[in-house]
Amino acid sequence: MAVPKKRTSKSKCRSRKAKWKSKAYDAYKKSLSLGKSVITGRSKSFIYVQQGKEEE
Repeated sequence: MAVPKKRTSKSKCRSRKAKWKSKAYDAYKKSLSLGKSVITGRSKSFIYVQQGKEEE
């Protein structure tokens, strides 16, 4: 099994963590935006079925 030879520097560790957090933040912003557009009814890229309206 491979074992790292040297310790990872603090700056490298922090930059990896920052990148991971920024990816999560971008996903959060995208999902929040999509949710808002679905609620207002302006969504063009997301197809969903509205419940509560029965077609006869």
